Amino acid sequence: MRHLLWAACSQLLPQEAGLHAHKLSAAAVVATLQFVARPVGVCSMMKLPVQASAEGLDAAFVGVPLDTGTSNRPGARFGPRQIRAESAMVRRYNASTGAAPFDSLQVADIGDVNVNLYNLPDSCRLIRESYQKIVASGCVPLTLGGDHTITYPILQALAEKHGPVGLVHVDAHTDTGDRALGEKIYHGTPFRRCVEEGLLDCSRVVQVGIRGSSYDPDPYKYCQDQGFRVVPAEECWGKSLVPLMGEVRKQMGDKPVYISFDIDGLDPAYAPGTGTPEIAGLTPAQALEIIRGCKGLNIVGCDLVEVAPMYDVSGNTALLGANLLFEMLCVLPKVKTM
Repeated sequence: MRHLLWAACSQLLPQEAGLHAHKLSAAAVVATLQFVARPVGVCSMMKLPVQASAEGLDAAFVGVPLDTGTSNRPGARFGPRQIRAESAMVRRYNASTGAAPFDSLQVADIGDVNVNLYNLPDSCRLIRESYQKIVASGCVPLTLGGDHTITYPILQALAEKHGPVGLVHVDAHTDTGDRALGEKIYHGTPFRRCVEEGLLDCSRVVQVGIRGSSYDPDPYKYCQDQGFRVVPAEECWGKSLVPLMGEVRKQMGDKPVYISFDIDGLDPAYAPGTGTPEIAGLTPAQALEIIRGCKGLNIVGCDLVEVAPMYDVSGNTALLGANLLFEMLCVLPKVKTM
């Protein structure tokens, strides 16, 4: 199957390009966008090659189409598909930062985790086992979600290899609840479960963009008691986040770091396609400052979660998600600049 997929990609290249299927690189396939119409071909992330595993890759895009952990509007199971579709607009080089990820890394789309939509704990097991294989291969996963429940089993797999990781978490919510309707696993609890299992280095956790009404008179107490730095959205309004990210880089040091970006961290004016929107959020420009501010960190994985396409007929929420995932790829270790 892998040879067939590579061969299919090769058919998208003009004959004069002189490239054969077995010699194709991610950079070559992305470059075909100069010759082939965007709607043509397999709908992979950025039209990258598709392969069945992470073997031989430095980084891989992987979808986790799960939304049975949502508490309000469902639909994030369709996020990976729509993000891939909108990613046809994303090009090979980052003209703003000079990053050239496809000249630096072997990258592919390795498809989706086959989750169990009828059993959330079993889905967590399937996700954890899939990511154990990805991490064991030495590949850095960039995840297309899915609701935020998925970060919990992903971090279980990453912590097995790297030990407790630092966390740059962008979100409207802290996702540190304990239970809902008697259940301990859903998209509002992943980071409490991670703390309980020792998956996070709590002195290196930063949560940015937090806002909205709460069930508790002191909604940040649990996070602060663990040693998290919480940056409410009000502290971000009307300013650049470049100085903040300078502080974050010092806090993270050279130890492993994970980036988890919930699209509802952005204001719903920019990203309405999500399940639990909160007013007065971050801007896309601030999102870029946060991700670009992670350059130089020892990033071992990233995710972009909670895109629910049916609430945004324009496709702009998924387009934002696709661009933010590209920006995450651009700040991975070993990515060269032009």
